[in-house]
Amino acid sequence: MVSDRVGFCLILLVTVLGFSGGVTAEKGVTYDGRSLIIDGQRKLLFSGSIHYPRSTPEMWPSLIQKTKEGGIDVIQTYVFWNLHEPKLGQFDFSGRNDLVKFIKEIRSQGLYVCLRIGPFIEAEWNYGGLPFWLRDIPGMVYRTDNEPFKYHMQRFTSKIVNMMKSEGLYASQGGPIILSQIENEYANVQAAFHEKGVSYIKWAGKMAVGLQTGVPWIMCKSPDAPDPVINTCNGMSCGETFAGPNSPNKPKMWTEDWTSFFQVYGAEPYIRSAEDIAYHAALFIAKNGSYINYYMYHGGTNFGRTSSSYFITGYYDQAPLDEYGLLRQPKYGHLKELHAAIKTSANPLLQGKQTTLSLGPLQQAYVFEDASSGCVAFLVNNDATKVVQIQFRDNAYSLRPKSIGILQNCKNLIYETAKVNVAKNSRITTPVQVFNVPDKWEVFRETIPTFSGAAMKANALLEHTKVTQDKTDYLWYTLRFKADSSCTNPSLFIESSGHVVHVFVNNARAGSGHGSRDIRVVKLQVPVRLINGDNNISILSGMVGLPDSGAYMERKSYGLKKVQITCGGTKTIDLSRSQWGYTAGLLGEKVRLQNSMNLNKVKWSMNKAGLIKNRPLAWYKTMFDEPSGNGPVGLNMASMGKGEIWVNGESIGRYWVSFLTPAGRPSQSIYHIPRAFLKPSGNLLLVLEEEGGDPLGISLNTISVTGSNNAQSQLS
Repeated sequence: MVSDRVGFCLILLVTVLGFSGGVTAEKGVTYDGRSLIIDGQRKLLFSGSIHYPRSTPEMWPSLIQKTKEGGIDVIQTYVFWNLHEPKLGQFDFSGRNDLVKFIKEIRSQGLYVCLRIGPFIEAEWNYGGLPFWLRDIPGMVYRTDNEPFKYHMQRFTSKIVNMMKSEGLYASQGGPIILSQIENEYANVQAAFHEKGVSYIKWAGKMAVGLQTGVPWIMCKSPDAPDPVINTCNGMSCGETFAGPNSPNKPKMWTEDWTSFFQVYGAEPYIRSAEDIAYHAALFIAKNGSYINYYMYHGGTNFGRTSSSYFITGYYDQAPLDEYGLLRQPKYGHLKELHAAIKTSANPLLQGKQTTLSLGPLQQAYVFEDASSGCVAFLVNNDATKVVQIQFRDNAYSLRPKSIGILQNCKNLIYETAKVNVAKNSRITTPVQVFNVPDKWEVFRETIPTFSGAAMKANALLEHTKVTQDKTDYLWYTLRFKADSSCTNPSLFIESSGHVVHVFVNNARAGSGHGSRDIRVVKLQVPVRLINGDNNISILSGMVGLPDSGAYMERKSYGLKKVQITCGGTKTIDLSRSQWGYTAGLLGEKVRLQNSMNLNKVKWSMNKAGLIKNRPLAWYKTMFDEPSGNGPVGLNMASMGKGEIWVNGESIGRYWVSFLTPAGRPSQSIYHIPRAFLKPSGNLLLVLEEEGGDPLGISLNTISVTGSNNAQSQLS
């Protein structure tokens, strides 16, 4: 296996492989028009995406083991620039960010790695993985032929490549990394940059190849990827949509076969069936594909503030391994059987001649045959409505609607994509503790800031992230407004390109509003109570992550755009150009309440006379013991509204249970607490609640599935 290679594997490939495909060598990785070639052998590979910072190092061995048992050969991960370089020149590769440790664990279990450096990654990750400080570099334009961006992109890419080389992790050195990716889905934005987009993508390919990793580079969704970079497909049906590699000397590869789809607050989960995934994977192989990566194989958790705008904290929970790393059946098992069936015929698939036969109006056969390696056939019934009898080489085969049958030796039907032999399992959430004892909770309420206390003032509505620098979700806009008796029935109108707005007038909450992934502008009109004389208007603008994609992200602006007071529905006073005060973040954030050493920096109150319930901008804390066993743990937050959760100082992410789907359900109500965050007793739970909720309804739960979570026993 790859993990057994040692230093002498360096000898042959570092120079040659950086510049051309199609060269077969004794050791290392290259490619031809059929497949990747590893150590001189063509390979048919199944891959699965697992992102190291979306789980914990303690979870990595089990996740990798289950992935391997599912018939996966390669683990694919992005590299998260904004995690690794949060400040210019200051790097972090510790804990969940320990990329080298993750890759070495993959190597120890005998799997390959596809390293998607990007360093723009999208990934439903905050700012697409770009560090926010990039925006303030003079002359910066992201992802185009722009010298400041190219300088920093090359600097970071080179750092990652050199780190991998220094650890001997490229296959050309005997390591597990067989592929690297530069850029990500550039076709989505290239047209916006015109000729500079064309020159940029050529530069990116040349820059990457020049780093001489000794393994091929890929670009997904970039049909004009420059030689020798391989262009690849992303989507749910690449066997139908992919035009193929842009050179006959490049293999046909699928870097993102979406096992589900991302989920945003206010939306239901997307359920993609095991049968549909298997059908399109088999079709891609039948049409000369030789590499399929499932995105995601395990999605994991968007801890802290890492999710991009409006995306929930759980990521790709419908993947073969769910958010907690539990098997999701029948998806896991049905794909495992597909991989085994295809691999039994790897030789004819990689060596044989392909022919295509029409067997009916919506039926075809894809046949791979070679005198020495044998024969395999894929029988396709593309009729989605009925079972079809197919005649092939003097034998009859019955195929279900929208199904592909795999014939070993072009005779024996060993797998059918629409026939599922694996029993469905169900996830069980078992409450083990309800935090319903009022005396166990303490609460600290934020003080509503006023204009007079603001350290920063401006005669304009400033852009949200220019002030916060994405160090916090929150920015206070404060104003002193002088009213008189002529303003009757006043109401406040706010327009914002932030995600959430909370309005306070003279310390009393007047109303709230929010947008969605589809409705990008928040418009809020609320009646307000004004007193004669000075009134304190305090508006909290909140973000739920920055965007993860799009052209000219560095130009996007957020926060309040317009503020007006209407008197009696006839007179309108525009406050947008008044003098505003600004306060970035909340007091609890500034004193870092999540650190237990800082809890005494604010005044906590015990629960008295209902103080604890339905209070906006409140921090709650309590203690709890770890549940017995070693299975996953989650908090049920259904009684709360919107905010963030910390356990022993670790943020388990944003919650937003008050944002309901059209069916009237929260998009997510259970929030994952990794076991690594817990200790046997005395665990600190800290909750920030923006809107007002009832912490007495929060419960601690263990998560399990019906039957065993062991991959082998579930498939026996």
